[in-house]
Amino acid sequence: MEKLPIIALDFTGAEAKQFLKQFDEHLFVKVGMELFYESGPPIIQDIKAMGHKVFLDLKLHDIPTTVQKAMKQLAALDVDLVNVHAAGGVNMMKAAVKGLNEGCINGKRPEIIAVTQLTSTSEQQMQNEQQIQLNLIQSVQHYAGLAKQAGLDGIVCAATDCRHLISELGSDFKYITPGIRPKGTDANDQVRTATPAEAAQLGASAIVVGRAITGSEDPTGSYRQIKKEWSGTDE
Repeated sequence: MEKLPIIALDFTGAEAKQFLKQFDEHLFVKVGMELFYESGPPIIQDIKAMGHKVFLDLKLHDIPTTVQKAMKQLAALDVDLVNVHAAGGVNMMKAAVKGLNEGCINGKRPEIIAVTQLTSTSEQQMQNEQQIQLNLIQSVQHYAGLAKQAGLDGIVCAATDCRHLISELGSDFKYITPGIRPKGTDANDQVRTATPAEAAQLGASAIVVGRAITGSEDPTGSYRQIKKEWSGTDE
């Protein structure tokens, strides 16, 4: 995966397209529920036509047959990355991969990752509300193992989880990390955060950044600074 920060486009369609006009380079962007439910497949086509890569973040979690059929449709949109909730189980995740293979175009399916525990979830919340009586990293490790068993390409996890996972699952497995906050910025509703440089040091495969770029007074400048910190270059 290229060393590009993934920008979370938490906008409406018109706002997203206006935001992207500021950039004169190819990006990797995340289209989440808000944007996709408001604009639908046409927003994917528009973003791809601009030359950008797309992570379609819908976190599918349903019975295996439904997820398989949904993934077949999503693969046909020519997105680059999709996801499911690992809590759906191995059979559901295998069905997701099968659906992507059935629907892929150009002979290559989108990569697929599984959400383990949201970066907005604390250990106390997980134990009290989900009734999972493990510690947080044990839960993440368990879900990550299921995702690899099911043939997925990687997982979504906090950057701080990576150090516990790479030795167990290998560096070829992908670790996509939201909750990225440059130094001095507000954590907002995230609980487990890291800076771009910390994520790189911890072994993250990719970082997802939203408000630190999209809410900046200088989005292109903030993007390039985060990209520099994440990639470890002076470009």
